[in-house]
Parts: sequence; structure tokens; C-alpha cells
Amino acid sequence: MNAADITWVLISSALVMLMTPAVGLFYGGMVRRKNVISTITMSFVTLALISVQWVLFGYSLAFGPDVGGVIGSLRWLLLNGVGFKPNPDYASTIPHLLFMLFQMMFAIITPALITGTFVERIKFSSFILFTLLWATFVYDPVAHWVWAKGGWLKDLGALDFAGGTVVHITSGVSALALALVVRKRMGFGSYTMEPNNIPVTILGAVLLWFGWFGFNAGSSLGANELAVNAFLVTNTAAACAALAWMVLSWLYGKPSAMGIATGAVVGLVAITPASGFVTVGSAVIIGAVASVVSYYCIKLRERLGLDESSDVWACHGMGGTWGAVATGIFADKSVNAAGINDLILGNPSLLWVQLYAVAVVWAFSFVATFVIAKAIDVMLGMSVKPQEELIGLDISAHGEEAYGGL
Repeated sequence: MNAADITWVLISSALVMLMTPAVGLFYGGMVRRKNVISTITMSFVTLALISVQWVLFGYSLAFGPDVGGVIGSLRWLLLNGVGFKPNPDYASTIPHLLFMLFQMMFAIITPALITGTFVERIKFSSFILFTLLWATFVYDPVAHWVWAKGGWLKDLGALDFAGGTVVHITSGVSALALALVVRKRMGFGSYTMEPNNIPVTILGAVLLWFGWFGFNAGSSLGANELAVNAFLVTNTAAACAALAWMVLSWLYGKPSAMGIATGAVVGLVAITPASGFVTVGSAVIIGAVASVVSYYCIKLRERLGLDESSDVWACHGMGGTWGAVATGIFADKSVNAAGINDLILGNPSLLWVQLYAVAVVWAFSFVATFVIAKAIDVMLGMSVKPQEELIGLDISAHGEEAYGGL
């Protein structure tokens, strides 16, 4: 084992853990003041809930010994057989337990991203059940397909360095499905629902940007040149996307502070699958184009009248889709010998594999999420009562106020 690699992956795990409460702040600033605690609490509860699910059986389903390329067996239930020795199938220089811990943080943040879809109107009990079922039946299988030894998309040659497909497409497309199941907020489309605290949203974006260095550079699973490249292209794509969104919002009015913060996050999303395979020049293009894609997808969502509260689909679903496709366009084997050359370097087959993987994960995530959400809606109801929504979920669900006192 390598002490430097262990140190870096431990630090990266902590950085990715920080991203989940950062998601809570990012979304928490966007909602109305009567729903701030509810919104942030959903991220906090996801951190606790999936930490337990992952240790009990989630890791075994996602990375355990392969069953038909589709799912892991339960041989690693309760981390049985997951010890301090490295597992050469995943990381040969760090303890297997550390690899499990690092992947846990990805499993946690992915359903936390979805919470931006149904803030201000979701029943807390339904949210908990949905998160547990979604992590088990959507995230864990897709993680196995793309990242696990024997996973069928991995064996097909699909590339996803840090989670563009596994994390962002699954969460973003699931958000779209949920928007069709969960009823719209009362008054949606009739009046503007202003964010309660834009500085908190900006703080959340900054913390996400900071944590993303662990997300992407940590996925090198070692203190090496690949981590350096991933770190650099991550920062570059985020910066280019923030500037691109600033220009777009300026063209249509004024340079929105929340828009610039959103642009940075979109750039981070898009570079995620490519961060271990592309050069810094490609990162400039990936980040800038990501903002254009997501910006106009938000315009489309508004025109269609979908109440997808924090634009998880436009930012994560479409940003992740562009990133996965861009990996097939810009991947360069000189960056990562374990990768494959791209379309530009004369290998169109990688782009076709990436497009196929995107289509499969899109379809599976949408259908599975719709079924899970619809079943919960029939059994428990997904939305709170109108009176509870009017009061606000902070008081009606948690009995607390974010801005109480004199």
C-alpha cells in the first residue's frame, strides 16, 4: 500500500462528504424562507440514511461480486470480506475499506441532488422512503454497470471517470420523472417564487466547487499525475462555465449572481465524467458548452410549465449528458493510458459507446424513478396537504423556523 495514496483518498472522501451539506445550502438559498430548514434537512438526512444503507448492503449491491453484469451479490453484506487489504479489482494501493468509504460519499450525494426537484412540497416520510428505494434500485445497479468489475457497461467500454453517468444523469433524469409525479407547488406559474437568500446559494456553490476537487481528482485513487490533471481540468471547466453563464444572463438582462454560481456547478457536472481523460484545452470547451446547454434547457423547462424546483434536470441531467458525450469526443489516451482515444483522434466507436450508455441510463433512471415515485404516491402520497404547504414545511414538518426570534 502507498501512504500518499491513502492520505489523498482519505482527504478526498472528506471533501466529497462536505458536498452533501453544500447541496443543502445551494438549494436552501433558492427556496422561500418558510422552507429553508426542510430543504437543508433533506440533504442532512440523506447523509445519515445512505451512510447506513451503504454499509449494510448498498456497497455489496454496487461493487460486490458480479451477478450477470447487472448487480453485485450480497456476499459483502455488512462489509463482510471488505477489509484493510487492497482489492486489486478497484484500487491496489489503498485499503478496500477506504475505497468503500470513498464510494459511499458518491452514493450519498446522488440522491441528495434529487431533493432540489420536490422541495417545498414533499412529505418528509415519503422523501425518506423514496431516497432509500431509489438508492437501492437505481443508484446501486447503475454504479455496478458502469464502475464494478463485470459491470456490463464497463465491459462495453463506457468511460465515466468520476460519475457523470452514475451520479449526474441518474439524479437529473430522475428529477424529470419526479416532476411528472409530484404535484406542482401552489401558485406555480401564477407568481414568482423568489429565493430567500442568494448569498447562501453562492456559499453552497463555492463549497461544491471546493469539494469537487475530491470528487474528481480523488477518483484517481492515488496521489499521482492523473489527480493533478483531474484537479486542473475541474477548476478550468467550472471557471469557463461560470463566465459563459454570466455572458448568457447578461445578454438577456443583467449578469445574475445566482446564475454565475449555477454555471460553475454545471461546468463541474460536465467535466466529471471526462476529468480523468481530457486535456485542459478540452475542459475549456466542455465547461463553456455545458452552460449553454443547461441555460436553454431551463428555458425549455419553463416553457413546458414543469415545476422542477431547482432545475436538477437541466443542470445535472443535461450537464451530465453533455459531459458523457464530450468524453467520447475529447478523450485522449495520452492523459490516461487506461482510457481510449476519442472521435477527434480517429476513434468514433468510443462516441457511439458513450451515446449508448447515456441512452440506457436515461431510460432506466426515468422509468425506475417514475415507478418508485408513483407507487409511493399511491400508498402514502408524495405531496403535503395544501394547508401544510401554505404554512411552510419548516413549521408543518419540523416545527422550527429558519429565521425565528426577534
